[in-house]
Amino acid sequence: MRSFISLLFSMVLLISCKSDTKKETSVTSSEVKEASLETLDNPVTGNSSLPRLYSNGKNLFMSWIEKDSLAVLKYSVLENGTWRDPEDILSGKDWFVNWADFPALAENNGNILTSFLQKSANGKYTYDVKLNLYNSEKNQWKKNFILNDDGTQSEHGFVSMMPYVANSFVVTWLDGRETVGKKHGGGAMNLRAAIVFEDGTIDHDTLLDEKVCDCCQTGTAIGPNDQIIVAYRDRSEDEIRDISVVIWQHDTGWTKPKTIGNDNWKIDGCPVNGPSVAANGNTIAVAWFTAAEEISKTNIAFSEDNGVTFKPPVRMDNGDAIGRVDVAMLSETEAAVTWMEPDGEDTLIQLQKVSSDGTKGELVTVAKTSAERNSGFPQLEIAGDMAYLAWTSTSENEAKVKTIKTASIKVADL
Repeated sequence: MRSFISLLFSMVLLISCKSDTKKETSVTSSEVKEASLETLDNPVTGNSSLPRLYSNGKNLFMSWIEKDSLAVLKYSVLENGTWRDPEDILSGKDWFVNWADFPALAENNGNILTSFLQKSANGKYTYDVKLNLYNSEKNQWKKNFILNDDGTQSEHGFVSMMPYVANSFVVTWLDGRETVGKKHGGGAMNLRAAIVFEDGTIDHDTLLDEKVCDCCQTGTAIGPNDQIIVAYRDRSEDEIRDISVVIWQHDTGWTKPKTIGNDNWKIDGCPVNGPSVAANGNTIAVAWFTAAEEISKTNIAFSEDNGVTFKPPVRMDNGDAIGRVDVAMLSETEAAVTWMEPDGEDTLIQLQKVSSDGTKGELVTVAKTSAERNSGFPQLEIAGDMAYLAWTSTSENEAKVKTIKTASIKVADL
């Protein structure tokens, strides 16, 4: 761990399963706002799904999968309101394409990192995390190289990534090497992180938590002084599956897991509904889904001291939430949150601003969608003065062709 700290310090110097639940109405509600939301044309064609958004603050990046006889990983960039022609990164017949475990995407000074999942054996959940890295200085891709180096035929996935120091990236994922008994036999799912350098070298593969929920998304954010914040669904010996965070700092290394919210949700299985985390200045915001006490909620909690303490959670949904959350910071005191919830026979994608003191903006209904798995996880990013959203829309026809929809709204209108 000390070598990890020392190396990253030198790098800085170089640059100087939702179940039936009771319905409970949230304490506060807002009128629905729709007029200021604009649907966007986007570069997606064909049977497309699994969008992933990333913003560097100015430009918006989107990756997605188009699937026919092959699965094709594509991406495009929105610059000055116009999408570039989409680029095919890679394609394959042996990929694990899953509604909840979708490719990740990040950009760092022109370098672009993406992930996908490739089958390693014939088992249903035997696959590796593969990476593709574009080096802007060399104007070339390094494609299809492996992130996890354990060599086991087990589950690896639920990747989150962010740009880091010296043109590198920090990548977090769930790792199943211990579930097939590499060391201890019949172990639990691990949470791991590593640094991917701009030449494709991977180093400082670190175990962050030796027992976590098996199939919930991870979230990663970067705070001040290159602090790394990782949010995930933990798992206790008593099957309490609440949300935890681990944080890396130069002077202390990785912290022990800190549970936030204290939902005390006991569930004998994975809900496939992970958290999202974002940071701005000294503030960290974590949004998540819980169904503790058979009441399904979407919550957000703020820390104003770099994760040392978290305020009590604020409930965002209007009752019986489905979850599938995303969060983005608008300022050091405000965040925007998306989630899914039912509305009669419909399912809605909702968007709302919330302050660290619990004050909410107007509720924005982004779209009607399906509660089924094929609708995936809506995405939210902020670029300039706009909030952008992407989601998978499933047609009503018999073929159930999927396509990606995008929309935007001015941050000032939230």
